[in-house]
Amino acid sequence: MDVNAAVAAAAAIAGVLTGVIAMLAFRWSEREQKRPTRTSLHTDPVLPPGVDTVLSVLRSSAVVLDEADAVVKASSAAYALGLVRGGKLAVEPMLQMARDTRRDGEIRQVELDLPRRGTGRGEALAVSARVAPLGSRLVLLLVEDLTEARRIEAVRRDFVANVSHELKTPVGALSLLSEAVMDASDDPEAVERFAGRMQIEATRLTNLVQELIDLSRVQNDDPLDDAEPVRVDELVAEAIDRCRHAAGTKQITMAAGGTADLHVRGNRGQLAAALGNLVENAVNYSPARTRVGIAARRVNAPGGDQIEIAVTDQGIGISEKDKERVFERFYRVDPARSRATGGTGLGLAIVKHVAASHGGEVTVWSAEGQGSTFTLRLPESGPARARAQRRPDRAGLSAETERSPSSPHTSPYETLPAPEVLP
Repeated sequence: MDVNAAVAAAAAIAGVLTGVIAMLAFRWSEREQKRPTRTSLHTDPVLPPGVDTVLSVLRSSAVVLDEADAVVKASSAAYALGLVRGGKLAVEPMLQMARDTRRDGEIRQVELDLPRRGTGRGEALAVSARVAPLGSRLVLLLVEDLTEARRIEAVRRDFVANVSHELKTPVGALSLLSEAVMDASDDPEAVERFAGRMQIEATRLTNLVQELIDLSRVQNDDPLDDAEPVRVDELVAEAIDRCRHAAGTKQITMAAGGTADLHVRGNRGQLAAALGNLVENAVNYSPARTRVGIAARRVNAPGGDQIEIAVTDQGIGISEKDKERVFERFYRVDPARSRATGGTGLGLAIVKHVAASHGGEVTVWSAEGQGSTFTLRLPESGPARARAQRRPDRAGLSAETERSPSSPHTSPYETLPAPEVLP
């Protein structure tokens, strides 16, 4: 009995010890599972509360990096700029900034030029990068695209420089001529000659100031605020009247033709100035005893019918390298001829801005020694389009008017349909 009792007591004690050990092992296992490991710190980082919401509304590209330089969060703009690739920050200078900031906690900012993605022309993307610590383990990178701002600033600097140069020329001439008049006060013929030159320079200065005002107005004003249906026939007649004297002096024949009763919608003053500049350029750059033609027609376009107004001359033409720049401000194909005719180099720039602000465009076809055709395309006015659909009037046009005046396979003079010659 005593032996059996001892065995039973020993078994009971062993069972109790086994249960206690099992319970302790279970609790230790649970505690270890809840404890964060080094692996989880790297693979499952947690953003501070509210940061995700803030980053989603920022205009800048945002990237959050953990302590292993892995991307925790990146905005769509960051991917679009090519900052993040394969879950890593792809720009080495920014990555080095993030490491330095993680080490000392100092906020850093730098401007960089990055190559554009998908272009082989080496165009740079100007960005401003700012790195700051986010909590104890994360780093926040904010990148702002400065490319457009830099382009606008460069345009502004060039514009100011060009304006200063253009204003300096007639002002300097007026100063010299006034001194010459004072020195020749006892010579009536010299005074009269210098006074005539002063009038020419004063007119050039007045024209330059007026075109600067016009260019500023078309850039800042919204033509749709006071838009109205405008008859194309009236715009053509006004442009011809504006250049009638200059054309008569050079014995240049002006011809108008094309489809009648066409309408565009926009600011009448701006449209008249744009077409007038095209016709004036055609007259100024044409030799004596040639012809300038203005033809209007309706063409089909995916977004609705458009009105094409083509101005064709038989002038000196434009080279291939100049055609890409003729719409730049103050750019002149022939500076000597421009100064002789009082040109400012702003006329075509005004045409380009007027066309763009009215939802259209201006293009050029030209060949050296064969002349040029400038085509102004504008959306047709709504009421006029409805009338055209009820009463088609395209059948009366000749085959020449159906060909694009900008086609390189045809002479631009073939686009003028039975013109009405205006003396």
